[in-house]
Amino acid sequence: MPVKFLNFQSVDGMLTEITALGERYDRAAQAEELVQDLQKNIEAVQTVAASKEGPRVLILLGIPGSYLVATENFYAGDLVKRAGGINVMEGQDAEYLSSNTEYLHNSKPDIILRLAHGLPDEVVKMFDEEFKTNDIWKHFDAMKNGKVYDLEEELFGTTASLQVPQALGQLMEILFKIHGNVFCTESASVRYIHRGFYLGSASVWTLTEQR
Repeated sequence: MPVKFLNFQSVDGMLTEITALGERYDRAAQAEELVQDLQKNIEAVQTVAASKEGPRVLILLGIPGSYLVATENFYAGDLVKRAGGINVMEGQDAEYLSSNTEYLHNSKPDIILRLAHGLPDEVVKMFDEEFKTNDIWKHFDAMKNGKVYDLEEELFGTTASLQVPQALGQLMEILFKIHGNVFCTESASVRYIHRGFYLGSASVWTLTEQR
């Protein structure tokens, strides 16, 4: 049985694969519509983010019993960059690196994002215990300012998914306190709504800042 590897390690990789699959299975028009919808929402976020001074962000990737530090080359790191965040591990070649808490403290993150994978409930408990018992975490400004967030595994998996708009919407809330509102043409049929964002044809985003 022939096997084809699909590169969903980044947003761009996923969009390229959707186009290729559409051509391969005679669904080019549907694939193009889906890609255009996703790009429209992604560009709306990036336009707003470009006008903001992005916070420094530390992304921790938790698995049962351990955690790593995600770079821009990891899917969640790609999303954070598109949403205007500055990864404290920018410029790295790997997707993730081993953790050195002293180095991480010196990188001065404004925000800490925690991703729990494998057994999410167990990993969140592990993170909570680590942040409670390892004294260095209380010296992080992100910890002092209450800017430590657990991201949903459904939206922030290890590979890209069609929920990119929803994930970016959540990041805009976290990074800049910006919320999304959507207006659709009368002919548009709502297929999926999550956190106020619409994914489908004829969708247009507006972003409003919380004051």
